[in-house]
Amino acid sequence: MATAETFTIDRGDGVVLHGDDSAPAGGDPALPPVVLLHGLTATRRYVVMGSKALERAGHRVIAYDARGHGRSTGAGGPEAYTYHALAGDLAAVLDDRGIDRAVLAGASMGAHTALRLALGDPARVAGIVAITPAYDERTFASVAGLAEWDALAAGLREGGVEGFVAAYDLDAVPERWRETVTTVLRQRLGAHEHPDQVADALVGIPRSRPFRAVRDLLVLEGLPVVVVADRDEADPGHPLATGEAYVAAIGGAELVVEEPGASPIAWQGGQLSKVIAALAARAGARAPEAAGDA
Repeated sequence: MATAETFTIDRGDGVVLHGDDSAPAGGDPALPPVVLLHGLTATRRYVVMGSKALERAGHRVIAYDARGHGRSTGAGGPEAYTYHALAGDLAAVLDDRGIDRAVLAGASMGAHTALRLALGDPARVAGIVAITPAYDERTFASVAGLAEWDALAAGLREGGVEGFVAAYDLDAVPERWRETVTTVLRQRLGAHEHPDQVADALVGIPRSRPFRAVRDLLVLEGLPVVVVADRDEADPGHPLATGEAYVAAIGGAELVVEEPGASPIAWQGGQLSKVIAALAARAGARAPEAAGDA
């Protein structure tokens, strides 16, 4: 049975992070802790969708709401939402929880945050599960792309959850997935205590580079990495080609994708937890000194 502890971390600039730390009784000390990092407009629940499979399998799991999301507060305006700041928040969580090295499992914005920390401080990262990454330096901050993010931010500020949903391009989502996507959007957006700060993040994050170019990920070769990608039919905002490019850049990385026509693995908390658990077991089997050389 896992013991759960809630925590808060005051970053000293108006940002206060809220999270959960679940440590299973009798957990395997050889397994590195797992830190879950959600995507833009989500909360800490929306990585493994509330699944407790990792805890039941003996993993210590830390999940927190990113600045301005969920219960966490933000600071300033859109300029406070950068990957430099998000990686700093992640390092602060590791410090607060007394964790030297962890497996980082992040979705979209969370995946980019994990990779940013790994590039800057690889000794703190035991392994990475990068779920539906979307950053591509070739399409970064395009005029059309930024206009879409800005429209979502304006919709949220002016009309709340329904304003965001109205601004979301549901026509780009295949009919078979549209109802599910709409329901999840309403659930996710309704979970935030500070929606104006989420709107700031919607403006700031798409204008921030997590790293310069995908080829920069080459330095992570040897680190246990799994990229969980979605097929474009269900999730065109996170192109399968981007996930494939990350795997190609990181020597030894593994690509995991759902079967054609199936629901994306990123939407299935239990299945995604199995992927994370397998990566964590592999990371735990590596000697710490080998990880430090990654």
